[in-house]
Amino acid sequence: MPVLNRIADFAEEMKGWRHHLHQHPELEFECHQTAAFIQDRLREMGVDEIHPGIAKTGIVAIINGQGDGPTIGLRADMDALPIVEATGADYASTVPGKMHACGHDGHVTMLLGAAKYLCETRRFAGRVALLFQPAEEDGGGGQVMVQEGVMDRFNVTEVYGIHNAPGLPFGHFHTNPGPLMASVDTAFVYITGRGGHGATPHECVDPVVAVVAMVQAVQTIIPRNVYALDEAVISVTQIHTGTASNIIPEEAMFCATIRCFNPEVRKLLKKRIYEIVEGHAMAFNCTARIDYDWGYPATVNHPDQAHFAGLVAAEVSGEGAVLTDAPREMGSEDFSYMLEARPGAYLFLGTGPGAGLHHPAYDFNDEAAPIGASFFARLVERALPLAAK
Repeated sequence: MPVLNRIADFAEEMKGWRHHLHQHPELEFECHQTAAFIQDRLREMGVDEIHPGIAKTGIVAIINGQGDGPTIGLRADMDALPIVEATGADYASTVPGKMHACGHDGHVTMLLGAAKYLCETRRFAGRVALLFQPAEEDGGGGQVMVQEGVMDRFNVTEVYGIHNAPGLPFGHFHTNPGPLMASVDTAFVYITGRGGHGATPHECVDPVVAVVAMVQAVQTIIPRNVYALDEAVISVTQIHTGTASNIIPEEAMFCATIRCFNPEVRKLLKKRIYEIVEGHAMAFNCTARIDYDWGYPATVNHPDQAHFAGLVAAEVSGEGAVLTDAPREMGSEDFSYMLEARPGAYLFLGTGPGAGLHHPAYDFNDEAAPIGASFFARLVERALPLAAK
């Protein structure tokens, strides 16, 4: 595995960074300690500029190369999850109820490793913008950074990111030249009837039968309204109602996650959910309210940048370890906002066997960090080559 030699030299230091971050997880936009740690490391490395406080706790750091050229953006998300850790690691979370269960500690480590190498070597023309982003898991920190103008302010021309992938073979890269991850929306549906005694349902307006009918009808949207080759998912994930065995409740609710790749399909799914809920509410003599959270858009790679990223990945891991026509998946990512703002690509980096993402026993594989750092570093050197002398 041709990890860059200099990055291999400080792999143990990278492991120490990652373990520190793992012990101190922070949620959403409240990544204050994480940001402080990152800035301390960046100062030690000698980056040229550090711009904190973007999207509250996000950071943009600039490394200048030798001579003029465009600016390549490299992104790492920083936030953790509200999960009780069950890894048993000696560097386990010290914060009750919070842990890095998605490997963002590893993502930060990979980008810091690339930064250290690039600061030392500067074998590129142009600039690198290191984008350390909060609130990927919840809050859309990627969107906020874009809205706060990071792409224009720092003249970013292309942007790239990596996500670790437990279950994929170690050191393998997966990507594709188009939609890679789905959009995600959430529907919260609240139904109000008239409660009463279970022995006299004729005196009540029962929201239980209404919610059951709505959920069943919503499940017909994909097979009966969406073209079979337009992948989409609606999963009802919560139903809540009732307090006792002999009481018809006043209220019921259900929640659904809605995912697809096509913007027109996305609009259709929302439209049909509203039609079904409103129609069933009328049929069952209830009232219904929908809170529809229009979430992250689909993560869509740009073909030229995805092709280029695949070539760089093959330099690091070998051609046989890079899949450039990987199947798209129904998970979602707010890196999508950065790809809407600039050309770029997103890749998965396999970390081998282990617990899956968002699992209490998940732990990032430290051996993968030098591979990700080497990918970022080589990408910069290939995208911003020095002029021949």
